[in-house]
Amino acid sequence: QVQLVESGGGLVQAGGSLRLSCAASGRALYAMGWFRQAPGKEREFVASISRRGDSTSYADSVKDRFTISRSNGKNTVYLQMNSLYAEDTARYFCAVAVYPPKYDYWGQGTQVTVSS
Repeated sequence: QVQLVESGGGLVQAGGSLRLSCAASGRALYAMGWFRQAPGKEREFVASISRRGDSTSYADSVKDRFTISRSNGKNTVYLQMNSLYAEDTARYFCAVAVYPPKYDYWGQGTQVTVSS
């Protein structure tokens, strides 16, 4: 069982930046990802990072604006979000993939609201 705790969400103006963090319990390292869900919409993939941090993937909608990274010493994954649009408003969730590409554990999420 892996517990995940996200933080860093909040209210920001369009064009601004936020940095989300996701701390995982335990010492085991896994591939991790960020997803988001806006009201009335399905959850969608945002970004992922391999266990060692040497491979990343992004949704087209966030490429060149968002950066996923990790600190294995802290077992924490980050999502740096720049040039935010109102369309980025959503609840952001991090998840762990014990055996990618399936995600097995999910956090409770952190709300990001971008005002236009």
